[in-house]
Amino acid sequence: MFAMRSATADDVPAVEDMILARSDWMEERGLPSWREKAAELARQAENPDGDVWVLAEDDGRVIGCTTVQEQTPSWGWTVDELNESAHYLYSTVTDPAYRDKKPGTVMGLWAVDRAAQEGRTWVRRGCYVPELVRYNETQGFRLVHEVQRTHTKVYLMGRRAERVTDLEERFWAL
Repeated sequence: MFAMRSATADDVPAVEDMILARSDWMEERGLPSWREKAAELARQAENPDGDVWVLAEDDGRVIGCTTVQEQTPSWGWTVDELNESAHYLYSTVTDPAYRDKKPGTVMGLWAVDRAAQEGRTWVRRGCYVPELVRYNETQGFRLVHEVQRTHTKVYLMGRRAERVTDLEERFWAL
């Protein structure tokens, strides 16, 4: 069965392979990819702070990863929003071979449920591609702000934290 767990240094090769597979998928569709930063992103699994999480099977196979920060980045959000308790997701990647099972949705809902269990009010995330905005909206996130960061537009999104009652079934369905 698949489950979310804190990433370790042992996950770095599997995470890098997954990021490269996703990069292939993105490039085939004319989307910007993480190829040039794949190794750097994968090494974040070694982070001793434990903020990188993997979606992995009992046998260790990794099909997703995300980073969960305890603080929302200060740029792009209002002072009132920054004062609300939130988890912030970024660097979320899934294996495109499992795309039809929607592992990204399961990870997003896991984050919403986890934030609620920890007494947070919001789950926030940012992305650079309009297609990801639409995908994240299917998970109940809504676009809150569009922010120009140097040469890139960033779409900042949020969803209220809440318990997700069918989360276990979603993990089983993977």
